[in-house]
Amino acid sequence: MLDNMLNNIRAVIIDLDGTMLDTAPDFHAAINLMLGDLNLPALDQARIISFVGKGTENLLRQVLALSYPPAQLEQQFATALRSYEHHYQQINGRHTTLYPEVIAGLEAFQAKGLRLACVTNKPIAFAVPLLKEKGLHAYFDVIYGGDSLPTRKPHPGPLLQVCADFDLAPGQIVAIGDSSNDVMAARAAGCRVFTVPYGYNHGVPIQDVDSDGIVSTLLDAARHIQ
Repeated sequence: MLDNMLNNIRAVIIDLDGTMLDTAPDFHAAINLMLGDLNLPALDQARIISFVGKGTENLLRQVLALSYPPAQLEQQFATALRSYEHHYQQINGRHTTLYPEVIAGLEAFQAKGLRLACVTNKPIAFAVPLLKEKGLHAYFDVIYGGDSLPTRKPHPGPLLQVCADFDLAPGQIVAIGDSSNDVMAARAAGCRVFTVPYGYNHGVPIQDVDSDGIVSTLLDAARHIQ
């Protein structure tokens, strides 16, 4: 059980994929439709999950690298990206589910007077409709996607932008995510950071990541914030 209590916290920055929503089935479906368009073999969901977390372009490059040498990958990349984005737009949210206690956690944060931001590496055009469809959008004062700002996680830029938006010092904000990207961004920004154990983290155990603690759910995180 987590013993850490974070004090003097005024806001929370929450990741999306693998933290609030299990979007892996959507990724799986869209990637395999794209691969079908390219006459490439389908992949299982576990393999795709290991590539999730660093944005769409990184995801596609890792998938394509399984079939193409570097030069051919670059030749095919634009076609693959168009195909993937077309399919993902049609699928977005169809197979996605909320993780346990997400809504309860968001409500608990608000009850404590904490401001909320969602920072994800998912393109903003996919992130906002997904948040709306799953009933999460209204909880957030600020939402940034992977293409909203000049940098994306693990760069601290998006988290520092939220600090500026909220006029808070980084030490007054805790980030919550499922991967080393979230922890690296938070550490570089000077924010506190919790991790959840059920997300993706590029196929690496989250216990190997140096966060301020592992919380079982967002509601559990709220219990450890003062």
